[in-house]
Amino acid sequence: MENEILEPVSPTGQYFTSSAISVSVIAVFELEFPIDQSRFDTLLQDVFLPINPRFSSLMVKDKNGKKHWKKVEVNIQEHIKIPNFPRGKSPEFYEDCVSEYLSKISLEQFQESRALWEFHIINYPTRNAAQNLVFKLHHSLGDGYSLMGALLSCLQRADNSQLPLTFPLLNQKIQTNDNKNNILSRAFDSVYDFGWSVLKSIVLEDDKTPIRSGDDGVEFRPITVTTMVFSVDQIKKVKAGLHVTVNDVICGALFLGIRLYIKSTEHDQSYAKSTALVLLNTRNINGYKSVSEMVKPDAESPWGNQFAFLHVSVPKLVFSDPIDPLSFVLEAQKVIKRKRNSAALILTSKLLDTLRKLRGPEVTAEYIHKTLKNTSLTISNIIGPVERMALLNQPIKGMYFMNVGVPQSLTVTILSYMGQLRIALGTENDFIDAPKFRHCVQDAFDMIFKAAIPFPSI
Repeated sequence: MENEILEPVSPTGQYFTSSAISVSVIAVFELEFPIDQSRFDTLLQDVFLPINPRFSSLMVKDKNGKKHWKKVEVNIQEHIKIPNFPRGKSPEFYEDCVSEYLSKISLEQFQESRALWEFHIINYPTRNAAQNLVFKLHHSLGDGYSLMGALLSCLQRADNSQLPLTFPLLNQKIQTNDNKNNILSRAFDSVYDFGWSVLKSIVLEDDKTPIRSGDDGVEFRPITVTTMVFSVDQIKKVKAGLHVTVNDVICGALFLGIRLYIKSTEHDQSYAKSTALVLLNTRNINGYKSVSEMVKPDAESPWGNQFAFLHVSVPKLVFSDPIDPLSFVLEAQKVIKRKRNSAALILTSKLLDTLRKLRGPEVTAEYIHKTLKNTSLTISNIIGPVERMALLNQPIKGMYFMNVGVPQSLTVTILSYMGQLRIALGTENDFIDAPKFRHCVQDAFDMIFKAAIPFPSI
């Protein structure tokens, strides 16, 4: 086993473990009742590790400098971390402790001599949980879809463990009209979007604003992780009224919230250029496949990093004019729909592949780093189960995730679970006022909901 060489590390996995960028995912599970920590050894050894060989592998280089996964024996105890906080404090106190702890582990690098994951057990009650369980996984192991599928393999439905989890239906069909004018329009959009994406990655940098410091090394600074919850039913009402998607509604609320926050800091930056990178899962899926299906050759929804990103400009807001909150949703819908229809995603993927072949993964990673650094934020979205889940027969009250190591002052992640959307905000410490930003996003959604549903039923 010690000398077994697995498949080569994927190109994206090489980018995320380069000298230019190292990105990890932190997933937090909030339990209603604590679980004795002695039970986690068996869970990790017998359930988690067998899910995928990469969880018990090291990333090594061969004599030609190419990276591979090498199977090793894993000592579970080396991967379990249990922090110590002062005893007898309030849930609010431990809430701050958890936030500081997440910031601390977000800055820590994995040891090269161990598999690229950690499991943290936080045995202190917060306002949302009796116990918090934290997985930290390096992004080279897979993208959000793969890693979420792996973690879900450790869980069961709380009502009946024999029944499968179900997920919200995704409506990702793109309506196209292949007449001559539409084909020409899509061709123009593809060239324009691809060209703009390249320029954004090389020379066109967002303005420095209260959500973007633009400093070198921002990915090595402490962050604050805060979360907020939106009702899926409320979002669906806005969606139905405007004929848009759930993602459009959330992006619109985030964009308006950003402009409200910038205004609240008394900076005169109504016309500041701000761009979001919206991450898309490029698989053709409708829910999660089992991990055994994902790792099969030619799988419909393969394991690994299968995503792309869209550059979406944050609409400007002139406060001398009446605020039209719905315009932010409609603008997000128009831009995202147009870019999804263009071939810019394919062209960008081809560009990265060509750059890797000609210049190597390190140069390509530097290009990706600059793409991230030149923009203001990333937005990533993962669907979660409709039903309540359980871990070792203990109900999971809530969950969220955060991408860390990204060279931006603001990172936004979205996860659906039990009819709610949990939005996590990763904000640069001592630069973004996290409570104020959270409040601005909430105000933005309330404005959008009120405008879209002016007379809600009582």
